[in-house]
Order: sequence, then C-alpha cells, then structure tokens
Amino acid sequence: PERRSDSRRALAMATMRRFSPFDLLRFNNVNLDPLTETFTMGFYLQYLAKWPQYCFTVDAPHGRSMGYVLGKAEGSGAPGRLGAGLPWHGHVTAVTVPPEYRRLGVANALMGVLESVSEHERCWFVDLFVRKSNSVAIKFYERLGYSVCRHILGYYSGDDEDAYDMRKPLSRDVERKSAVPLPKPIQPEDLEDD
Repeated sequence: PERRSDSRRALAMATMRRFSPFDLLRFNNVNLDPLTETFTMGFYLQYLAKWPQYCFTVDAPHGRSMGYVLGKAEGSGAPGRLGAGLPWHGHVTAVTVPPEYRRLGVANALMGVLESVSEHERCWFVDLFVRKSNSVAIKFYERLGYSVCRHILGYYSGDDEDAYDMRKPLSRDVERKSAVPLPKPIQPEDLEDD
C-alpha cells in the first residue's frame, strides 16, 4: 500500500513527452518485463524517424521510465477516404508499462495521446494486435472502447500463438464501419490483402 501510494504521487508529477533516440539507452526497466514485446534498435529508430508524432514516453519525477507507446499511421487506401483497401488509421505497435507503474493510468494516458494524434491526422480508427491469451490486455483495451475485428491464426511466429486485431473507430467513422468484425479467422498472409 505504501509503495502504491508513492507510485500514484509519482504519476501525478510525471511528464509525458515525445520518445527520443536517447530513451533507447534508458528504458530497460520497461523492456525487461516478460510481458513486453521487444524489437531491434533499428526498428525503434525507424519509428522515431518516420512517425515521431506517434511515439511517446512517460517519465517519473526522478527520470525513470514509466512506460511508452510506439505507433504509426498506415493504410492501403488514400488518406481521408473510406473505400477500397484498409482505411488510413493509427496503429499501436507497442504500449508497455513496467510492473511498478501498472494500474496507475499510465497506459490509459499513452493510449489517449496516440488516439488524439490519430484524430488530428484524420484517421478512421486506431488498431492494435494482442495475443489471444492476454486476457488482461484484452479487457483493458475493451474498457478503452476497442473491439475484436479479426482473429489472426498463428500471428506470433515464435510460439505460433493467435492474435486479435482490435479496433476503435474514431470520430470520422460515424457509422463504425471500420470496426465490423470478420465472421471467421484469417491467416497472417491475408493481412496484406486488405
């Protein structure tokens, strides 16, 4: 209880800012967590170079990382149009918070800023992929307004685990067409056909 109280005070004084390349040298407390998907340095740098407006971190008052989100804008359709192909949308590649800062609202804040950027960029929805077995994360995303749209068989190649593609329609998708679930599971190679 005492430690949790200290963490809540830290969140109240935390700073959210754009993720920078220097953060790659100081976020081990986040990435060493077994629930966190990790990537190569080049992968992180590619995101920071191409989509800096979608990458944020939260720092505790003493400078320790409380979590981060990496995202991007993507789609095969023309930006601003809902038609053939996958509509232009924000994508959450990673959102992660180390154990000592969980259940304090850090992930909510990070998801909120990525959704706001996606609204500003005139995206139709925000999506993310989550392991089918990660019921805690699925419930968290559902509380934020995300729903399962696609079930992708064997998406996580290391252990052949299935994934859910979860989506949250944004304000321009008034009819919520971007969040209509597919009736049956798909294969990972079918993702490219959107």
